[in-house]
Amino acid sequence: MQVRGCLALLLSLCVVGPASATQCDWPAWETYKQALVSPEGRVVDPSTEQRVTTSEGQSYGLFFALVANDRASFARLLSWTQDNLAGGDLSRRLSAWQWGRDPEGQWKVLDANNASDSDLWIAYSLLEAGRLWRQPAYEKLGLNMLWLNAAQNMRNVPGLGLMLLPGGQGFDSADSWRLNPSYLPPQLLARFTQVAPIWGELAANSQRLLMEGSPLGLAPDWLVWRAGQGWAADSVTGARGSYDAIRVYLWLGMLADDASGRRDLLEHFQPMLALITRLGAVPEMLDTRTGADTGRGPVGFSAALLPLLASAPASAEALKGQRERLSQEPPAPDAYYNRSLLLFGQGWDERRYRFDKNGRLLPNWVGVCKK
Repeated sequence: MQVRGCLALLLSLCVVGPASATQCDWPAWETYKQALVSPEGRVVDPSTEQRVTTSEGQSYGLFFALVANDRASFARLLSWTQDNLAGGDLSRRLSAWQWGRDPEGQWKVLDANNASDSDLWIAYSLLEAGRLWRQPAYEKLGLNMLWLNAAQNMRNVPGLGLMLLPGGQGFDSADSWRLNPSYLPPQLLARFTQVAPIWGELAANSQRLLMEGSPLGLAPDWLVWRAGQGWAADSVTGARGSYDAIRVYLWLGMLADDASGRRDLLEHFQPMLALITRLGAVPEMLDTRTGADTGRGPVGFSAALLPLLASAPASAEALKGQRERLSQEPPAPDAYYNRSLLLFGQGWDERRYRFDKNGRLLPNWVGVCKK
């Protein structure tokens, strides 16, 4: 039976079948679903006129559903993603980046280019759902997606080595490559390294990207690698670190204590923690070449920094301050990006999940979840 046929059967079973552990009582996830997830399984961004859905939103929704042990929602999210973003078959086509209402009022794919980070998160959630829920069809689909992503987006960049581009189109030229540091979560690459060594090579190059591309310990949104020259500021965003880069600190903070490269990475990005301690807030925007900060980041930024702040005893007061802000200024239920950062950062802070050193998900279904 083909993967798509197996998946169709699996989806029907997951909606009604028993779970291996009780579904989580996770209020933040329930709020997220009520405000942002349609009954069909589409994560909606209400802040846009077209009420778009992105592959990013679908990938995050799948991960949150897995952390919550919410099989029914996972199945609906996956089904909608496959049917609407991948032409009905995720084993053969990566998800389109954006779907929504066009100027003529038609609901359709608005941007067919893929986003490789979303593809990584979907593949990861499928692999881990297959392992944790003992569903081989999920694992098989995750593996197919992983290698499809590699075939479409991996490049051997001169002087840097193997790298994953942010998407299949528009990110490379004859002598330069545009990269996004937040698109390569180390946990996911560690998990994929268990599948094949090629992902370990990518993980090592990604650590180099994070260290060399953030010379002041402040991550940029985008970077460019130029043949024969090395790292350069992006021609579009410059040296800005803001709404993309905030995820770099989030991923690093959630690394397992014994994860490869963690000590060097956390030490390198200590300046961000020092800055938060000095300001009493997470800055909205940074010039990563000068260290100049502008504005106070939204409350989702506070959630994103909880894991990294928790990693440093000297940041205990700053951690307390950001937790208090989340309690006093929670994001609006329909604030898609802030809510997504909240589920990642606060969910980790509440010990709803962890990653082990090999990137495997450790959901706390027994200690946190209730009937």
